[in-house]
Amino acid sequence: MDTMSIRAAAGRSASSIADARDAARAFLKALGRPGIAPGAADTLVLVVSELVTNALRHGGGTFTLHLTAHPETIEVAVDDTSPQKPRTRTPDLRGTGGGFGWPMINRLARATAVTPLAAGGKTVSAVLAR
Repeated sequence: MDTMSIRAAAGRSASSIADARDAARAFLKALGRPGIAPGAADTLVLVVSELVTNALRHGGGTFTLHLTAHPETIEVAVDDTSPQKPRTRTPDLRGTGGGFGWPMINRLARATAVTPLAAGGKTVSAVLAR
């Protein structure tokens, strides 16, 4: 099967990030063989974790995760309720203020996009190699 999508929604909770990572792993497992290269699987789970974390911290506290497998790529998309686009900022090297996630996502992904939602909020997406 070349294309699959799943959706997972959650409210404000630290366990939501772990649940999103678990959903990504289950999605990859459901792809079967050839699913995705092991290193690419780790990258996908990391990008899911970062996008969901950003949605919880900066996007209004709720999110919907979409994962779509195409023949050569996998798209990770996260909807949240904030219209504010992610921005690159100086990372806090003391570990209290963040600033690492969005630049890392942009380095790991083939492409990223931010798309406004008609009902308000936005979708932040990253296309990753499969």
